[in-house]
Amino acid sequence: MLKELRIKNLAIIDDLTVRFGKGLNVLTGETGAGKSIIVDALGLALGDRAQSDLIKAGQTDATVQAFLDFDAPVALPATDIDTSEGLLIRRVISSAGKSRAYINDTMVTLQTLSEIGKSLVDIMGQHEHQGLLSSDNQREILDLYGRLQQDREAVALLFNEVRDLKKECVELQEKARERAQRLDLLRFQIGEIDSADLSPGEKGSLEQEKKILSNLTKLSSMTESVYALLYEAEGSCLEKLAQVRTQLREMSLIDSSTEEALRSIEAAVPLLEDASIAIRGCKDRYDLDPARLEFVEDRLETIRKLGKKYGDEIEDILKYRDRAETDLEGLASTDARHAAATSQLALKETELEQAAAALSGARKKTARKLEQLVSKTLKELAMSGPGFSIDISSETGQDGKPRTGPKGFDRIEFLFSANPGEPLRPLSKIISGGELSRVMLALKSILAEVDRTPVLIFDEVDAGIGGRAAESVGKKLDALSESHQVICITHLPQIATHADCHLRIEKNALNGRVSVEVRELTGKERQGEIARMLSGNITDISLKHAGELLEKER
Repeated sequence: MLKELRIKNLAIIDDLTVRFGKGLNVLTGETGAGKSIIVDALGLALGDRAQSDLIKAGQTDATVQAFLDFDAPVALPATDIDTSEGLLIRRVISSAGKSRAYINDTMVTLQTLSEIGKSLVDIMGQHEHQGLLSSDNQREILDLYGRLQQDREAVALLFNEVRDLKKECVELQEKARERAQRLDLLRFQIGEIDSADLSPGEKGSLEQEKKILSNLTKLSSMTESVYALLYEAEGSCLEKLAQVRTQLREMSLIDSSTEEALRSIEAAVPLLEDASIAIRGCKDRYDLDPARLEFVEDRLETIRKLGKKYGDEIEDILKYRDRAETDLEGLASTDARHAAATSQLALKETELEQAAAALSGARKKTARKLEQLVSKTLKELAMSGPGFSIDISSETGQDGKPRTGPKGFDRIEFLFSANPGEPLRPLSKIISGGELSRVMLALKSILAEVDRTPVLIFDEVDAGIGGRAAESVGKKLDALSESHQVICITHLPQIATHADCHLRIEKNALNGRVSVEVRELTGKERQGEIARMLSGNITDISLKHAGELLEKER
């Protein structure tokens, strides 16, 4: 429960501490005493948007601090903060327009503070009452009462899957034409390279062969000449060398110093013989078909053209071919992905339709129960013959099926009539402030068993009512306080008399300065406040009446 709220330098408040109790807490006081500031301050502590003009004149910052205590530790959304010893929330607002938020002295983001605040405290003022008029909020109420959040989350999950699959299918479809063109190009390129039947190193071999073929006449002539000089002609190198060898042998018999020269000549003879054989082989190699040159030149031109497209060297061309084949396989698998995505989309759309239909059925069943309970509760709140109904409809798409969103396909509309015989109409069309407050209170009373929010704050719940209706509202707030801590700002004595903790807000002026004070009232002070609320002045008659009201509620 909310145990304490401290406000410093906010609006007309210097430094104020408000302590709350269990059950029903009521705040009363003269008009303009600062009751709304208390609610605004608590809203700031719980993550409401802050404005620098809220800071008290002459101050650089304002601080709002709330302390909540729990009977058992609670798990807070988006954080692992320990709550075993309570929860201290602090919000500091600077005149520069910035604010800082702390939970148990740990700095948190405003989003985290807001999420935690909504899970702990529900503030219902005129703005929140107006929120009841929206179809989205009415759906939230229906789902909360029916405990349908998990069913709705399942629909949302399927909706997101369907949305993502649709996007994927559209993207794959949009790329289909581009993919087809790319496939044709890759197939052509691979075929062009494959038809050339290239081999690594082939280009160098062909270039060497072309050089030879281009000089066949010259090479043949030179081969004949070299062969003749080495071996075939009279007086050839080998013949002359044989003569040299013979003479050196004779010389070595006389002078051993010539043996080294002899050995060199004898070593040279087989080398020249091998050279002669090699040159003779060239004669056969150069005996080529002249048409071979045309083939080699055509082959080199083919390689040159492929090189301009795919890489200078044959190795580069073959690598490009391998990459193209990999791309081709990837693009071909895209067709399979599109088929798989289309099949998966159809499956998920069916699952979504079934889940949304099941959710809609559960909502309709829940709506019938909630209608009866709201009508019954409104009668308890001094409405003579109220009518309340929940209309559940859907919008049909072009395919003739309900148009499903992340929360299903139902459009929820609360219908109401204040008096017997009046037609049911949407709340937003006919309801008055007092009627709307009681409808909100009726719903909160019914939702008490499923709503885990521990603290409920009602501001202006008594708008537009009085007399028997006010007494009924007081009783309902009293009953609601059995399962929740309830804080209510009221100007009606019929509500104030039900309080477990009665707080009076007073605005005082001293030496030109305004201050706000909050005091818990008991005994005669409380009786006097009830008397003031009854007649505007404290008189013997109003005191007596106040005493009777308080005695009645004991």
